[in-house]
Amino acid sequence: MITQQAKDGFDYIVKSALSSALSESSDSRCDVEVIDNVKDITEKKVVLLTVSSYLFRVMTMIYFTLNRETKQHFAAINRADAESMTESDFLDVICECGNIFCGTLNRELAHHFPHLGMSTPNVLDRDCVDYLQELEAGYIKHFKISINETLTMHASLCVCDFADIDFAVDMTQAEEETNGELELF
Repeated sequence: MITQQAKDGFDYIVKSALSSALSESSDSRCDVEVIDNVKDITEKKVVLLTVSSYLFRVMTMIYFTLNRETKQHFAAINRADAESMTESDFLDVICECGNIFCGTLNRELAHHFPHLGMSTPNVLDRDCVDYLQELEAGYIKHFKISINETLTMHASLCVCDFADIDFAVDMTQAEEETNGELELF
């Protein structure tokens, strides 16, 4: 069983991590809100990421369609020209944003749970998500992501619980808005 407090914590962490990972700069506006109808999700592809422990498996899906607006947004994140990027380049940037998101999720959950592991991003067809209910997850939530009022994307959270889960997240502190950047040493 997943307590309501834990569900609220998962939601808060996911919203914060999505906003941070998908913003192209500190000036970007990225609003994440819960939606009830999965039929509102029309993107064609999904990046699947997981964070797992012996108590649970958290699967997150970030939906996208490689249209002009999406390409421009992810090119801006990569500080590149959208016209010069190949489809493979776009998938790399989207997957790296997924990695940043998943790393934030992992870091925040590590405050409450030891022994966490993360997956690498997997790009799948959106139709795969229609089978989430088959997992008999303890908690599923869907989100609408509005970026600078020019791009709308979606995400889903699916928590499969193997034991009782309860934790509290301090939602009163305003987090500093930062974008994760990959640095090579």
